[in-house]
Amino acid sequence: MTGLTIVLVATDDARVRAALTLACAQAALGGRVRLFAQDAAVVALGAQPRDDDAPATPERPDRRQLLALARQSGVALIACQTGLAETGLAIDALAEGTEGGGLVGLLATLGEDRLVVV
Repeated sequence: MTGLTIVLVATDDARVRAALTLACAQAALGGRVRLFAQDAAVVALGAQPRDDDAPATPERPDRRQLLALARQSGVALIACQTGLAETGLAIDALAEGTEGGGLVGLLATLGEDRLVVV
């Protein structure tokens, strides 16, 4: 199965939810999934709730629950190192298991993955 690499470029709830939901759906199908948060979008991978997080309901998990589901499903979460420096976030302030990386390294290992920008 072809893998999926998602580049998240925004922090608004709709895009973050779309990226995480897409990642979880691909993982459910058994494919490799990487979610790369570009520049300021690294804040979307934060372990703490944000003011703009939509509240969870039984039908709709919140961002932190989606992040946990993504990790449990095997989605690789990657935070842009430049974005971490620009926002002043430390890697340990992000969701558990998030690793640092760069766009060049991501593209160099793209292989046969489909690339989606959200």
